[in-house]
Amino acid sequence: MTNDAVTQMPVRQSPLEYALEMLQRAVALFCLVQGIGYWVRLLGFFEGPEWRFDLMPFYWQATAAPLAVLFPFAAVGLWMLASWGPVVWFLCAAAEAVMYGFFPQLFGAWPWLIVLHGAVAALYTVLQTLLHLARRRAAH
Repeated sequence: MTNDAVTQMPVRQSPLEYALEMLQRAVALFCLVQGIGYWVRLLGFFEGPEWRFDLMPFYWQATAAPLAVLFPFAAVGLWMLASWGPVVWFLCAAAEAVMYGFFPQLFGAWPWLIVLHGAVAALYTVLQTLLHLARRRAAH
């Protein structure tokens, strides 16, 4: 090993890269909580027909089971900063937006969740766009 390899400084992140990383990690924690919430719903920790898989109406079974798997999967991808993490999160967010936005008579109304998903998607898009422009500017 050469002396140059030992003394090299690590590459520093730009503020945009750091902000995007922190956003993805925060959303990962939220996804983990959401995933646990869906598992709690499926396993029947609480009384009520919509709180246990075998007693749920079909529309809850068809949505809660995939989201119970996809949300933790999205959390792992977002935490690892993998390229597929935001994609899986987007699928989960879109599913919840449809559930709570278009079918409130079945799933209940949860407008703040739809706004939160929209705000996260907008912030992610803005950060990715700014990062792309900064990298493009640096390459020229």
